[in-house]
Amino acid sequence: MKELSHQHHGAGKTRDWRKSMSDHVAYALLVYTGLQIFLTVKALSQGFSSILPYMALIILVAAIIPACRWFEKRWAGLSDEQAADMGYAAAFRRDAIGLWLMAICLPLALTGILKALL
Repeated sequence: MKELSHQHHGAGKTRDWRKSMSDHVAYALLVYTGLQIFLTVKALSQGFSSILPYMALIILVAAIIPACRWFEKRWAGLSDEQAADMGYAAAFRRDAIGLWLMAICLPLALTGILKALL
């Protein structure tokens, strides 16, 4: 009966919350870094003609990694049974939304702050 509660994807595969969150973290880091490069560094480079924008990029990307790891670690500790349990769907959705809000909104907010300061 337990198998009926599993969500199936593709050819008989069940959803693995651990892998799904790991994938979300990887893609969110790519999006975050891309936004930082195109938004924040551009804003910084308008006010400075040194290596400062690139150092800021390194610091800002390094600062987000612990938060992303926190999301990933919350899900990595699940057992195989828990990782396929659809009872975790709402919690997963909440964490994924939080992760993506952070990845998208943080670079936008930082750019706004930098433009206001410059």
